[in-house]
Amino acid sequence: MSHNKHSVTLDISKCKGCTNCIKRCPTEAIRVRDGHAVIKEDRCIDCGECIRVCPYQAKKATYDKFEDFSHYRYKIAIPAPALYGQFEDLEDVDEVLTALLQCGFDAVFEVSRAAELVTEYTRRYMKKLDIEKPVISSACPAIVRLIAMRFPYLKDNLLPLLPPIEYAARLARREAQESHPDLTDDDICVLFISPCPAKVSYVRNPLGVEKSAVSGTLAIHDFYFRIRSKRKEITTPLPLSQTGIIGLNWASSGGESTSLLSDKYLAADGIENCIHVLDEIENGTLHNLEFVELNACIGGCVGGTLNVENPFIAKARLRSLRKYLPISRNHAEISEQIPNDLFLTSDLEVDASSKLSEDRMTAITKMAAIEQIYRTLPHLDCGSCGAPSCHALAEDIVKGEASETDCLIQLREHFEKQEPNV
Repeated sequence: MSHNKHSVTLDISKCKGCTNCIKRCPTEAIRVRDGHAVIKEDRCIDCGECIRVCPYQAKKATYDKFEDFSHYRYKIAIPAPALYGQFEDLEDVDEVLTALLQCGFDAVFEVSRAAELVTEYTRRYMKKLDIEKPVISSACPAIVRLIAMRFPYLKDNLLPLLPPIEYAARLARREAQESHPDLTDDDICVLFISPCPAKVSYVRNPLGVEKSAVSGTLAIHDFYFRIRSKRKEITTPLPLSQTGIIGLNWASSGGESTSLLSDKYLAADGIENCIHVLDEIENGTLHNLEFVELNACIGGCVGGTLNVENPFIAKARLRSLRKYLPISRNHAEISEQIPNDLFLTSDLEVDASSKLSEDRMTAITKMAAIEQIYRTLPHLDCGSCGAPSCHALAEDIVKGEASETDCLIQLREHFEKQEPNV
C-alpha cells in the first residue's frame, strides 16, 4: 500500500474502460478492471501522462485552493516561470506579479530567482572530481520518482541539490521574516503556483527533505483567470521581478542545462523519451556526457497538464519576454563552496513496490513463474486483458491480481478447441 499522497486521481463515473492510459503509463501503474481504470498507487509517479491522453477526462489532478490558507497572517506566492508564458499580451513580468498581490498575496518570490542560484551552485558541484557522471537533474519530481522505481542504480547520479521550488520557498520565508520580524514561521504561508501534478505531489511527499517549506500548491489553470482579471486593472505595475534570462529559461526543456556553460549535456523531454535516455545511461551506451536534464512533460514545465496554453506557444512567449532581460539577476556568494543548506538532507528511497517478495529465493521463484506464463501468452500487448502488456499480465497472474483467462485471445483459442467438429 502506498503512503504517498497523490495528486493524480480517477473519476470512475467518467471512465469508459478504454486502454489509452494503460498503454501510456511509464510505470505500468494502471489496469482496467470491471470496466474501468484502476490506479495502482504504489507505482504512480504523478507524471500526469494519463490526464493528457484520457479522451473522457476521467483522470484529473487534485491541488489546493487559495481560500484554504486564509487563516495565515502572511501569504507568499512563488510562481513557476511557466506561468508567464500563459498570457497572450504580456510584455512585462511585473504585471503578473503585481496581479498576484492584488489577488490577496502579501508578497511574491519568483521560483526563477532560486533557479538562477541553483544554476550557479550546480556549476560548482559539476567541478567536483568524486561524483557520478552524468549528473542527472533532480528538478522534475516525476523523473526523480521514475528513477527510484525503474532505475534505482542511477539514484547516485541525481543532483543532490534542492530543486528551485524548495529553495525558493526557503528564501521567501527568510526574506519575509527579515522584513517582518514579528512574523513566526507558522504565520507564513508559501504557495507554489504549479504547472504540473508532479510538483503538487512533491509538496505532499517531499523528495530529499524531511518536510517541504512550501505550504501548498495552486494550479496555474485554476488561478489563471484571477490573474487575468486583476491585470486589466493595473496601469502601472510594481517593479517586483528579479529574474533574468537564465531563470526564465528553466520553464522550457534545455533551459537548465544550457546555463551550465558546458556543451557536454543532453536535454530530453516527454516521459517516453526520458525513459529511453535513462535506459542508455544505465546500459552505458551514452558517452562523454556530464549533465542530463530530463523533463517528464513535452517542452518542459510549459507542457504541464495544469497549464492553460499550448506548450509551444508558451515557449515562444517566454522567448519574447527574455529579449531585454540581463543574463541573470541572482548571484551566489563568491566562493567555491556550496552552502550546506542547499544539499538534500535525506537519501532518495528506492521504491520497493515492484519487488515480488522480500525473500530473495521467493522472488526468484516468482520471477521464473512470470517468465513461464509469459511464454504462453500471445505477445501482442493488445491491452484487452486490462494490463498494459503481456508481461505485466503474467506478473499480475503470479501476484494473484489476474488470471490466465483474462487474456481474450487465449480464452478464444480455448473455446475453439472445446467446440465439437461439425
